Order: sequence, then C-alpha cells, then structure tokens
Amino acid sequence: MPGLEDLAALTGMPTPEPTKPTKKLGYDGKVVVVRVRTEKRRGKDVTIIWGFNSHPKELHDILATCKKTLGTGGQVTDNAIELQGNHVERAKDIVRAAGFAVQK
Repeated sequence: MPGLEDLAALTGMPTPEPTKPTKKLGYDGKVVVVRVRTEKRRGKDVTIIWGFNSHPKELHDILATCKKTLGTGGQVTDNAIELQGNHVERAKDIVRAAGFAVQK
C-alpha cells in the first residue's frame, strides 16, 4: 500500500517532513520539568514524581502506566505521583516516554 510520500510524489506536492517530538508545555507555556526522588516513610521506600503543571487526568494516566509497568501501588497527591518502592530510574523512563523533561 503506498504511503504519503508516494501520494505526494504523484500529485507534485512536497513530501511532509517528520516533526520532532516536543516536550510537554505547562499552563504558562514553559516546558514542564519533572523531578524524581525517593524518601523513607515508616521504614519503606517511596518514589515521588513531582513538578507537573498539567491536567489531573494526565497524572492519573501516567500513574496507571507506572503501576502497570512497575507492578506496584501508588497514588496522586497534591499534583505529584507517589509510588511504593524505589523505582527512580524506571519511573524517569516512563515519564520521559510520556513527553516530559526530567531533571537529572
């Protein structure tokens, strides 16, 4: 089956250039930079992802992806995601895949 490039060539139109994926923008129009850290609560590790400036539905979607991928529990509190256990590196990868910039 021909693609868009073939169709564009037949009609004489220029071929569409692939767009570079952009980072997510917050309400203020700036790139959202998310931070990930762990802390101890009642002797257990908790991974916290914070710095979101987006819609709560989007946070719940990211939480669902984290919970399914990491096989752990978690919740959204105060515009941050809390996951049970130490999942810093893997959580960073999931958040990057969602289109957010992650601070190192």
